Amino acid sequence: MSAQMWESLYSEVGRTLKPSPIRELLKLTKKPGMISFAGGMPDPDIFPVAEFEEASGILASKGKEVLQYGATEGYEPLKAFLAEWMAPRMGRVTASEEMCITTGSQQVMDLFAAVMLDPGDIVIVEAPTYPGALHSLKNRGARFVSVPCDAEGMQVGLLPGIIESLRKEGKKVKFIYSIVNFQNPSGYTLSTARRRTLLETARQYSLPIFEDDPYGHLRFDGEHEPTIFSMDKEDIVLYACSFSKILAPGTRVAWVVGPKDIIRKMVMVKQGSDLCTSVVAQALVYEYCRLGHLDGFLPKIISHYRHKRDGMAKAFRECLPEKTEYAIPQGGFFFWLRLPGIDTKELFYKAVDRGVAFVIGESFFPGGGGNEFARTCFTFASETECEEGAKRLALAIGDLGK
Repeated sequence: MSAQMWESLYSEVGRTLKPSPIRELLKLTKKPGMISFAGGMPDPDIFPVAEFEEASGILASKGKEVLQYGATEGYEPLKAFLAEWMAPRMGRVTASEEMCITTGSQQVMDLFAAVMLDPGDIVIVEAPTYPGALHSLKNRGARFVSVPCDAEGMQVGLLPGIIESLRKEGKKVKFIYSIVNFQNPSGYTLSTARRRTLLETARQYSLPIFEDDPYGHLRFDGEHEPTIFSMDKEDIVLYACSFSKILAPGTRVAWVVGPKDIIRKMVMVKQGSDLCTSVVAQALVYEYCRLGHLDGFLPKIISHYRHKRDGMAKAFRECLPEKTEYAIPQGGFFFWLRLPGIDTKELFYKAVDRGVAFVIGESFFPGGGGNEFARTCFTFASETECEEGAKRLALAIGDLGK
């Protein structure tokens, strides 16, 4: 009887919730000896444990302050540090009221969606794109229209036709979402020329841009592209970044910068959500940064992950069939494989039987498709595991032909 009662009382979101297909498949990867290229996790061997322990000294000097409730907008010393540290990327020192500290960048999506979306509203996304963003936005009622990507990122030249078609159909487009650097899952980076076109298109159609940039600091080759935020003169860009990939995901500290009126509304939603992000976590991250550890750590982690990227490239080159297509990512965490003529969901089960896991391509396409694609993460597995995992993946591909 109670199950029927609960079922009758669920909200529309509660009734339509479905388990993540990625999470369900990854349950199969928990057996001993499995080599995982699946989860997009940093390498714990590179975590700055000693430096973070040193930063914990702030509890001795400011414990009574940081163990108390904090401002919803964030720990002011950390916000001031980020405003100065990010100024070269943002084009200026942003004001305190233009920034909010959040509990991971996933919360940025949820807060922005709460402010912006009514059920049925359209969010324009890349194809492929990050499933966590889709999950968060869908929970707020979003529907998605995808723009395909190539080696230069989102094919922004298609946007005017897509937007005009949607508006003729009476659909309300609310914003454009783009992971601009070393995109999850494709590893693509939106070129400078396309960033300018995207900004101009968004301005022309009066649409905000959500510029998601969790991997931008992790560039191994080439020069940094300018942020879209730094090009924006009309306050239509919201920029999000996180300490998860450049320090450690366990901190759960991220930040968002945008027009002060939007940030204020997001803060009001956050007040009703978690009151504030852990002040202890924010203070520890701030002290770590103040001591100079972040600037000292970034070159180390970039070198570490570049080596791992090169190791996966070598393993794939030596082990996978010649028909396998992929580009060498210039940064970030991921390789994006295309296996012509192979359904990667079928391949996944063969691969798990062989003791290696990846994420199937269809998980990243809200409109369907992606069956020939697979995402592999190079940051977590060891060099030996990477080589062995590539061999196992090759055997699994061979198994499909039997």
